[in-house]
Amino acid sequence: MQIRDYIDDIARSTGFLSRLPVPARFFTDHDGALSRASGMFPAAGVIIALLPALIMLGLSAANANAALTALLVLMVLTGVTGALHEDGLADSADAFGARGGRAHMLEIMKDSRIGAYGVLALMTGFALRATALTIILSVTGGWYACLLLLAAAAISRACMVWHWNELPPARLDGVAASVGAPYDSARTTALVSGVILFGVLAAFCIGLIPAVIALAITALAAHQWTALVRKRLGGHTGDTIGATQQITETACLVTLALLL
Repeated sequence: MQIRDYIDDIARSTGFLSRLPVPARFFTDHDGALSRASGMFPAAGVIIALLPALIMLGLSAANANAALTALLVLMVLTGVTGALHEDGLADSADAFGARGGRAHMLEIMKDSRIGAYGVLALMTGFALRATALTIILSVTGGWYACLLLLAAAAISRACMVWHWNELPPARLDGVAASVGAPYDSARTTALVSGVILFGVLAAFCIGLIPAVIALAITALAAHQWTALVRKRLGGHTGDTIGATQQITETACLVTLALLL
């Protein structure tokens, strides 16, 4: 691949995963497939989390309250992604929490309404991430908290690609199926780049051993969630891919906070 191909893939991945404005030229004469571009999801994750991270850095420099800063950062991050991943988490929680078979679960995921399980999942995930960010910010300071947020954004997007590649599509008319499953090479690129980005940033901020532990817990969360999806649904959906990002980012940030 040429350097231009990497730039194109990062731009397309960013456009798919967020509401950030991406020049139309990156999509001209492109079929919309993400089979190759998904390899750049970790890099796109860093771009997506950059504005929230800089806001956290600025508020920290102004000695703003850590808890309020964490909440504002998560609000901005949710706005940047358009709550894309949160929607996947909520729909997945409703489907997996309800009684019924595979067909019923897929029907629930297509329903735009949110149920009790979805609300609880969103509340729990948001609360855990906000608390973890508050602890990280209070203990490490603005610069390190900024870098750790970027690290979590990168590795959680790598986990999305792994989950997506690991399972077949649960339905053939879904969004995930329409943009194509990641190539094996894209999965490898996403995992390698995600691990490197996370490892370098986290090890710099908190040390090598805590970084390795946090990476292991994040990988375990991705593996367990994927195993559950395989057992209950037999394949991925756009919602389970989005939920993967939320679950692994939460696991990562909470582990980092506990290790400080």
